[in-house]
Amino acid sequence: MQFDVIQGDIADQSADALVNAAGTSLEMGSGVAGALRRRGGEALNDDAVETGPIDLGAVAVTDAYDLDAEYVIHAAAMPHYGDGQATESSIRDATRNTLETADELGCESIVVPALGCGVAGFDTDEGAAIIGEVIESYEPETLEDVRLIAYSDEEYGAIHTATDRGTDSEQTNEHEADQ
Repeated sequence: MQFDVIQGDIADQSADALVNAAGTSLEMGSGVAGALRRRGGEALNDDAVETGPIDLGAVAVTDAYDLDAEYVIHAAAMPHYGDGQATESSIRDATRNTLETADELGCESIVVPALGCGVAGFDTDEGAAIIGEVIESYEPETLEDVRLIAYSDEEYGAIHTATDRGTDSEQTNEHEADQ
């Protein structure tokens, strides 16, 4: 399984599955969820909300709608917005459950954001190290391409350093203003 760190907007990515950094309510607000919602369409949010709520560390799957993917895997690494922050355990569980679900769906490629970091309040360096550890120790059935995506230059640097990975050729500086 190939595992890379890339920089860009997750909503611009093409893969079998894109991962939403979700809260347990699955309401798609800001950050990664907002970017996916804007590009994927309002039906994506409606579908997610109808699927939730889910337990902390759990995942839910919806259609990707207008995104260049088959599925969106909503990984609840944080409690519902305002109800607390992500933890090492919630990030570890959400990452592992994401990879297992992608395999169950027969996915070969997946793009994963820094689950539990950013809006969810967990330190990006520590969170990226946890996510990287889970990905590196995972034994895939169908997954061949796992991309851990960062949006900002700062986030990319932190994730690249924490995971000791990255592909400068994938790096881009084109960002949407409010992700």
